[in-house]
This record gives sequence, structure tokens and C-alpha cells, in this order.
Amino acid sequence: MSSPRITVDESMGVAPYEQVRDQFADLIASGELAEGDKLPTVRGLAADLVLAPGTVARAYKELEAQGLVVSRSRAGTVVAPRAQSVEIALRHLADSLVQRAVEAGVDDAAVLSIVRAALGDVRR
Repeated sequence: MSSPRITVDESMGVAPYEQVRDQFADLIASGELAEGDKLPTVRGLAADLVLAPGTVARAYKELEAQGLVVSRSRAGTVVAPRAQSVEIALRHLADSLVQRAVEAGVDDAAVLSIVRAALGDVRR
């Protein structure tokens, strides 16, 4: 597997660690990164993106907390077993939906209504 293409856009208004985390989560959810695939080293990716290593480390730590990757001292960070499970992929999508809704000022009831409507549309 070739190295994944991760970018950071400072003009987005989204913290760099969130951009890195979200791009890796998307690559894992889509299957472009599969179980056992190795992520770039923290220092290597930080240098490539001109970020502080702590920024990349935070993204990796959050991916690990979400169950998407595992960090092994000598083996580096790899995509976790069963990381593409439906539940994890849906949780990532739900996190993105909620984040965008909060940023847009949409209240909880409206978000739930939108999700219920989408479920109704799909099940018809």
C-alpha cells in the first residue's frame, strides 16, 4: 500500500489535528486503509505536513480512542482489527454530523428530526 494522501488546509477553520484524524478515519471507513495497514510515523507525517509532532500525535491518540488504530511501540500505528465495522463507521459519520450541526447552531431536536427523516426515506 502506498502512503495515504493527507493534507491540512489552514483556511478551513478546523484544527489541523481534527483534519488529520478525520481524513484517516475516512480512509479507514472507506476501506482504502485496511486492517494492519501502517500509518506514517508521527514525526514523518508532522514533517510532511509542517505540523508539530504533538498535533499528529493527538490525531493518532483520538483515532486510537475511537478504536480505529492501535499503537505498538516498535511496530508503529496500524489500522485496528475490525476497524471497518459498521458501528465504527457510523459513529464516525455521526460525530461529523453532530460537529457540523453544532457549528451551524442547529439544535439537538432538529438534528434528530433530520436523522429520523433520512431513516424514513431509506426504509420506504
